[in-house]
Amino acid sequence: MQGQGCLHHGIGGASPILCAMPIRVVLADDSFLIREGMRELLQSVDELDLVATCSDLDSLRAAIEQESPDVVLTDIRMPPTNTDEGIRVAEELRNRSPSTGVVVLSQYADAEYALALLDKGASGRAYLLKERVSDLNQLVNAIREVARGGSVVDAEVIENIIAARSRHKRSPLAELTPREQEILAAVAEGKNNAAIAAALHLTDGAVEKHISSIFSKLGLGEEPAVHRRVKATLIYLAAEREPERR
Repeated sequence: MQGQGCLHHGIGGASPILCAMPIRVVLADDSFLIREGMRELLQSVDELDLVATCSDLDSLRAAIEQESPDVVLTDIRMPPTNTDEGIRVAEELRNRSPSTGVVVLSQYADAEYALALLDKGASGRAYLLKERVSDLNQLVNAIREVARGGSVVDAEVIENIIAARSRHKRSPLAELTPREQEILAAVAEGKNNAAIAAALHLTDGAVEKHISSIFSKLGLGEEPAVHRRVKATLIYLAAEREPERR
């Protein structure tokens, strides 16, 4: 049956009595060539039953409603907005049909999209790069995994997620006041309390209080003051070098 942007496929001739129930799959991609190529790949696998192919978000939602698939295999970007339709469908299914697995395909190893897909749990979710689709075993394994509640994330995407989390990790120096950061910079230069007091026009007592606050905010416990000064200096220098690594 031909629907708007969606083709529903009839059930094959295999008897359910003689074989295990196949995994029912709905495929969505706005590219006709990719959709047809993947249709042929999926239909060559006995354990999969491709029940519908769709080209946009609305037809995908309609196919999910009509076919109740075990797994949705979807491009990350489709009409109408070509932004994050695949992620949105995955989130909708998490609420409406949590047992339905979703494999999102993307040509980008985008950590932001992957984190959005996995934000509320990785169970039944996979994020694969489209370039991996030519490896039929990898694709089928991802479909199989999400169908039984597992998860698969492309190794390149994992690397980008780790890098993104590292970039967004809050610096321990963010808790310090501007004056405390100024004093810590002076400590890192090797100045003692008297020299810091003279340079910043503070009393020795004020410098001591600021340094005590710095140690507390950086999580440096009751150790000999010299050790804490060294550790605080190392934290400061590490944070200063972080932008260079990016």
